Amino acid sequence: MKESDIRKYAKLMGELGLTGLEIKDKENVVRLERAYSAAPAPVSTVPVEDAPRETADSGHASIKSPMVGVFYQAPAENAAPYVKVGDHVRKGTVLCLIEAMKMMNEIAAETDGTIEEICVENGQVVDFGRELFRIKR
Repeated sequence: MKESDIRKYAKLMGELGLTGLEIKDKENVVRLERAYSAAPAPVSTVPVEDAPRETADSGHASIKSPMVGVFYQAPAENAAPYVKVGDHVRKGTVLCLIEAMKMMNEIAAETDGTIEEICVENGQVVDFGRELFRIKR
């Protein structure tokens, strides 16, 4: 593998916040590793399309996943969850993260209310449109 290719992959690791990368081709295996940085991973806020989605009972709103990814209830493995059942939230309150393509995307409440149900498990892969939360308004 050429040095220029290795430099390109090392730069990509920095841009994506990766701590390790392994590249295999027909002849070589190259493993790049770097020390863990305390800097937070890139986070973007994703608007939930057409949210809140109302259920048959107009007193409730359904927050659905705007993308395919992994659902996380907390910002880190040992951290407290953003919200739990019974918590009162305001519009804009971060409810969870969805990791898609190594990007952590914040999912925020689109209405004021009380978390009535968390519909998925932490670490679960969710599809586009999957109900994540039910909020009682």
